[in-house]
Amino acid sequence: MEKGKILIVDDEADIREILQFNLENAGYAADCAASAEEALEKLSPEHSLILLDVMMEGMSGFRMAEVVRKERESRVPIIFLTAKNAENDLLTGFSAGGDDYISKPFSIHEVLARIKAVLRRSSAMEEAEPDSISSGKIRIDMSRKMVFAGDAPVLLSKKEFEILCLLASHEGRVYSREDIINELWKDAPYVLDRTVDVHIARIRAKLGEYKNYLTNRSGYGYCFSPTE
Repeated sequence: MEKGKILIVDDEADIREILQFNLENAGYAADCAASAEEALEKLSPEHSLILLDVMMEGMSGFRMAEVVRKERESRVPIIFLTAKNAENDLLTGFSAGGDDYISKPFSIHEVLARIKAVLRRSSAMEEAEPDSISSGKIRIDMSRKMVFAGDAPVLLSKKEFEILCLLASHEGRVYSREDIINELWKDAPYVLDRTVDVHIARIRAKLGEYKNYLTNRSGYGYCFSPTE
């Protein structure tokens, strides 16, 4: 039984071939693209996940992720493949809408494990989520993956959307940074507290006049409270 269709985006032919061979052996269907531009032409709703190289000629992987999230409004899971692993690069990847980050050189076992974990997490969230969450002036349409502040749509990355859903669905509960990481980055190693702070700051900026709905309770953690 086919487990899903993966879009492999890398400008190194050897890596594409190795990934495609092993993914297909593991039961996935696999499409390949040698550039971000080619990948955007091939990307369709049939794809369950994107394996995306960061450093490529022309459009970078980070830029492609932004196009997928903001212009295509797609929440297909994205795992970045890159030789870069500095903190700023990790934050850039997550801010662009990435779900996980694998540094080169990598083992096929690691790639398969990460894909399985990300797909399982994505599927679990879709199955468990209600049709909508409304609190104060914030409404989250779960079926369309859209957020409205007042009557205005708010465009969030996949991870920003997940964080807001987590906090809004447990109104008044204070989540520490560690709590949020354990909930939403369960299988990703070395996720920093700072990563959560960056995502929260971006969500608050996008909520505009309703930014105080997301508060920090004296350093204990983050809380969604429309009464703030």
